[in-house]
Amino acid sequence: MRLTSVDDIVAAERRLAGRIVRTPLLPCPRLGDEFGLDVAVKAENLQHTGSFKTRGAFNALLALAERQGMPPGLAAFSAGNHAMAVAFAGHTFGLPTVVCMPPHAVPTKIEAVRRWGGEVVLTDDLLTTCRTLAEQRGYHLLPPFDDPDVIAGQATVGREILADGPPPGLVLVPVGGGGLISGVAAAIRAAVPTARIVGVEPATANVVGHALRTGGGIPAARPVSMADGLAAPFAGRLTLAHVAELVDDLVEVSEEEIRPAWRDLLDVTRLPVEPAAAVTLAALRAGRVTAAPGTRTVLVLSGGNVSPALLATLA
Repeated sequence: MRLTSVDDIVAAERRLAGRIVRTPLLPCPRLGDEFGLDVAVKAENLQHTGSFKTRGAFNALLALAERQGMPPGLAAFSAGNHAMAVAFAGHTFGLPTVVCMPPHAVPTKIEAVRRWGGEVVLTDDLLTTCRTLAEQRGYHLLPPFDDPDVIAGQATVGREILADGPPPGLVLVPVGGGGLISGVAAAIRAAVPTARIVGVEPATANVVGHALRTGGGIPAARPVSMADGLAAPFAGRLTLAHVAELVDDLVEVSEEEIRPAWRDLLDVTRLPVEPAAAVTLAALRAGRVTAAPGTRTVLVLSGGNVSPALLATLA
């Protein structure tokens, strides 16, 4: 199976130029002092639609348009952030969109999809329903993570990290379906072979780790976490291949560890991040990831789409 190449990532950069936010890599001395590391955070919460997902959705659509022209419409399945990115892409390029979301999806994410003109279909059977709607309407199904063009789009996060600071020694990435860490790992590994790349999953939404341990199995229980942006229903074959080949370690954190890490990350960074962005800090705090003193360490803050109701629980 072919993994994402530097040429793929450079092509994605070209397509995305001027269409996405080039998010900042911000020094975080308070976390650096806490862990004895040189810590910076990649603020993808400042991206269009509030998460890195815009990169993959736009690149996949633009790559498709290069090959065969713009499709008549877009279909997608997602708990929220990819749904918002696809709806935003549809709005940007004047395409109708239909997005399948779980009934328990965060209401503010559902509202955001509709605000960008997307039609929302609530269903427990995300993939089958989405495929059916795409076939009925002749729309292109834009996958949330298991797609080479989506992964190449997410890889531009890694390219920006490389361009904006010293070479990292440790990169920590939140993991849902695996598209973000697949892309970031492809970009970082090509330029800094010695860098340690670690993915972090919620223990209750660990589809990538479960699939690696079981040879591709899907967890019996539906993935659920306060880090809802990481609650992917399954892992893909392509993302698993990237993680197996390019990622050094995959660790898990509990809900009890995510909550205080999220609260402190909001305070330390002064950035409106969602719980999914805090799993990396939770892993450092729990001692599941360590590094030599002074190591250049980057935490990828995957998104900032948090509901007011969930924020209120921190008060």
